Amino acid sequence: MAGVCEREPALLVPGYTGSKEDFLAVLGQLADHGRQVVAIDMRGQFETPGPDDPGGYAPSALAADIAGVLAATGARHLLGHSYGGLVTRETLLRTRSQDDIGSFTLMSSGPSALTGPRAEDLRGMLTALGVADGSLPDRDTLRAGIAGLWRDHLEPQAVADGIAGPIIAFLARRMLSNDPYGLVQMARHLLTAPDRTSELARLDRFGILVIYGEDDNSWSPGAQEAMARRLGARRICIPGASHSPAVEAPATTAIALTKFWDAAEVAAAHAGSARMA
Repeated sequence: MAGVCEREPALLVPGYTGSKEDFLAVLGQLADHGRQVVAIDMRGQFETPGPDDPGGYAPSALAADIAGVLAATGARHLLGHSYGGLVTRETLLRTRSQDDIGSFTLMSSGPSALTGPRAEDLRGMLTALGVADGSLPDRDTLRAGIAGLWRDHLEPQAVADGIAGPIIAFLARRMLSNDPYGLVQMARHLLTAPDRTSELARLDRFGILVIYGEDDNSWSPGAQEAMARRLGARRICIPGASHSPAVEAPATTAIALTKFWDAAEVAAAHAGSARMA
């Protein structure tokens, strides 16, 4: 959490295998503009415990969590990154949070299930863990499988990509701290999520921003641009960024978010004045 309360607070929700730390590079810059900004783990992610029941990772349960955090923090600006975009969308469609926010941002997120090479990678992970058929072994069995995937595939890839040693150590700690049931159930939702863009477009109480990197390798920039048109949303493509603009281009991303949030507050103030006139 960072910032003071001169402007309306914001809540940032991470993506699959992500955590609150994904927003570290932008938190200070967002807070410098007089705004309290809260970044969280979702249930089962990194340092936040998950439910005993794997059914506790249903989209409705994750959406209810976000609604609770919005109520507790008073956040008026809601942002979901990647899978977090699908979850926060569920929050607005399933709960009354739609009445209490001033803006919604989809960052590097798509209209429906993940497709393309990243979806194949995810299916490959489920196959390697022995859960592609819908089964769910005990947590210890899954945890051992995830540790093997990290050791044999993910860590060597991180090294080949030139990621610094301390960051690789953090990524290992985070991956192995995630609840195995959460990793499996969230992956299944990522691969099956329906297109609810039309439903979201009908919620015209708040402004929507679609922001993504020009080289996004999850949902394509074209798919996100098309989603923005369907939503009647503002669209921003971040140069030099891929799937994580908050990490890859933090200054540009922070400026874009601040301008969007400030404009949403001005528009809300004008609408309130018009109603009182």
